[in-house]
Amino acid sequence: MGDFNLALVIVAIILCVIVFVFNVYLLVNYQHPDDKNQAYFPKFVVVLGLSVAAISILMLPADVANRQACRHAIYNGACNLTLPMKDMWLAIYILDAVLVFFIIPFAMFYYEGDQDKSVGKRIRSALLWVVVTAIVCALVLGILYGLVGKVDFTVRHLSSSTTSFPSSWSFSSSQECISGSHQCSAYSASDSSEKTWTMRTTFPEYVVALATIVGSVLFTIFGGVGIACLPLGLIFSFIRRPKAVITRSQYIKEATELGKKAKELKKAADALHQEERSGSKGRKWRKNVKAVEKELLQLEEDVKLLEEVYPQGEKAETSWAMTVLGYLAKLVLGILGLIVSVAWIAHIVIYLLISPPLSPFLNEVFIKLDDIWGLLGTVAFAFFCFYLLLAVIAGAMMLGMKLVFITIHPMKWGATLMNSFLFNVGLILLCSISVIQFCSTAFAYYAQATAAQEIFGHTLQSLRGIRYLYKYNVFQIAFIVLAGLTFVYYAAFGWRRKKPSGRFQLSS
Repeated sequence: MGDFNLALVIVAIILCVIVFVFNVYLLVNYQHPDDKNQAYFPKFVVVLGLSVAAISILMLPADVANRQACRHAIYNGACNLTLPMKDMWLAIYILDAVLVFFIIPFAMFYYEGDQDKSVGKRIRSALLWVVVTAIVCALVLGILYGLVGKVDFTVRHLSSSTTSFPSSWSFSSSQECISGSHQCSAYSASDSSEKTWTMRTTFPEYVVALATIVGSVLFTIFGGVGIACLPLGLIFSFIRRPKAVITRSQYIKEATELGKKAKELKKAADALHQEERSGSKGRKWRKNVKAVEKELLQLEEDVKLLEEVYPQGEKAETSWAMTVLGYLAKLVLGILGLIVSVAWIAHIVIYLLISPPLSPFLNEVFIKLDDIWGLLGTVAFAFFCFYLLLAVIAGAMMLGMKLVFITIHPMKWGATLMNSFLFNVGLILLCSISVIQFCSTAFAYYAQATAAQEIFGHTLQSLRGIRYLYKYNVFQIAFIVLAGLTFVYYAAFGWRRKKPSGRFQLSS
């Protein structure tokens, strides 16, 4: 194996180890104290899922580097010694699908099972749900693959007769063919020469394609909202920041109100728990649970804000100084994020929505960065892909606070339960497939001739029944529209300071 290929394998192994260690660090520091020294299987699934999501994004830069590995080879067959990226893509995304649709649901059902039951009963109950899900998914996939599991490639049928080799050549804008004959049929072919070439795709590619479609819907909604709310949320957090500490009398007044609110929420939670035990878990019950979750999150934010504006203890001045620096850091990160978000939106419009593209834009930026230093363009490319994932999480959190039908699963330092961890990991895994597909399309010029483009570019966009979603840029247009609406929302309401909510009551 060439030196370049060996170096690529070593870098890939090192990055996998770093990703795994970093994910273990996140798990240890984000987990709730109640989950310490227990729930080992859900924790293993969390680390595995986060690692798969991160590695899948890093594989696209690796795919580009792998394509260049045999560019300067001096013997035939050198390219056969590069990494088998297509097989690796299919393996990582089938693992992704298995985690999302089977392993993570099993871990969630097991974790959320009745603690009074034995471990065996909890496992059987979780397996029952997963087996039912597996049967349904297998039937749906099998039927769809049998009926429409084909790709339709649009090709142009060209034919031409032969002619004697001429003794002289004479070509012009009005004479493109040899001696005025019709040997240029390929050049002057009419639209009627277009044909549809149909072939059946492989089952693994079809599974990846369907998972990508499901992820694309979520990615378009959450990513479109998140690409705007991620930077603007940080900026408006700085705008709405507390300007000074409050007095002791103000603190006592606010703390008393929050204490009353906490008692109301505890009373409501006890009533809901009593309804759950009695078996009356209807639509009204779920709506009230959602309302209590929202109010509890709002209460926690109010308590945190109160602690910020009235620091206590011997290091009160230091605490206030750190609060001020924290808001300044949010402003800086928000401005940088806004630049990245605007660059993403501009690139989508310039390169994807306008045909032919006005400019390669970010593709050309990455190529020039690679010319400056070999890994600089790759690092920038990976950063833009990871930023999309962060936007998805930000969008999911924002919509979860606004919409009733989206379950809230907040991630908090030192206070995140495993079911929230598992839900967010499933969301990241499902959307990571679409992030890669979106990036391979948006950066097609930079990532040309890669295995990812073969899977996500040619096969996916020619798949029968769904190719028109990509042909007419449905996901990209929806992404831009949602981003624009979110920008308008923040411009209209983002600067307003949140008012404390009034007395909380369950809906009857």
